[in-house]
Amino acid sequence: MRIAIFGNAMKSDTLREVRHILDFMADKDVQVILSQELRQELNLREYPSFPDIALQSVTEGIGNEPIDFALSVGGDGTFLTSAAAIGDKNIPILGINCGHLGFLAEVQSQDVDCILQKLVAGEYTIEQRSLLNVSVLDREGNKREGLILAPNALNEIAILKEGLSSMLQIELKVNGELLHTYNSDGLVIATPTGSTAYNLSIGGPLMVPQSRGIILTPIAPHSLTVKPLVVPDDWKFDISVRSRYDAFMVSVDGRSQSLSTELLLHIERACYTTKVVQIGDNSFLKSLRAKLNWGR
Repeated sequence: MRIAIFGNAMKSDTLREVRHILDFMADKDVQVILSQELRQELNLREYPSFPDIALQSVTEGIGNEPIDFALSVGGDGTFLTSAAAIGDKNIPILGINCGHLGFLAEVQSQDVDCILQKLVAGEYTIEQRSLLNVSVLDREGNKREGLILAPNALNEIAILKEGLSSMLQIELKVNGELLHTYNSDGLVIATPTGSTAYNLSIGGPLMVPQSRGIILTPIAPHSLTVKPLVVPDDWKFDISVRSRYDAFMVSVDGRSQSLSTELLLHIERACYTTKVVQIGDNSFLKSLRAKLNWGR
């Protein structure tokens, strides 16, 4: 078995958890592959007990022999970064939580040994999580390649106003038909996985991650009648934006950049899914009870 480990090397909690995982894997028939950042921060000479483990960069490992699993050590932000790095390589990800809420990174530190033992023993299931893809077009409908460096979102794609500018006018067409022109601070287009992220904070609905839908949630709309909407996940969206300052922000899972209002956005379901490892009694419903204090 070959396992890659991702984590924020600048956080002491993450480094502590990674060391614990390395110690756990020392006597297992497992090759461990570390991200370049973790390699630089960890003093690997502290681990003489497992000289046979292949400590190399994740990018090298992904490009050569297959990797069986990826461990994302941190919070949900680290999980999103790990998913973006893996892309369409079909490597299942297990999230180990060193952060706060952790809807994606569900495994708590005190459960790591038990969970990893089950992973090595093959006692797990794999969930498929859909993503969104965004592309940029000019006014003639031609694709502008390279403007979005990481175009696929596991959580959401958000259209936002830039700085302290006034509200945006966001014209949204669904499958070629005009749905609405939002006068608002922005618009969040979220996957079911992302329903507990930005979408939740602005009053959008929760969805079970296995659902087949896309959530459209306006940010501070200038109308009491404009509400969030859930549509099938095979629908496609075309967006044009007007702003007083001729620019707006597009955020793909928190990776933000400025675009001119002369450009258009096309959003649809991505052509691949992210694989998420589920072990034991961890479930979305359990997370809702524990993290949102339901029933207390």
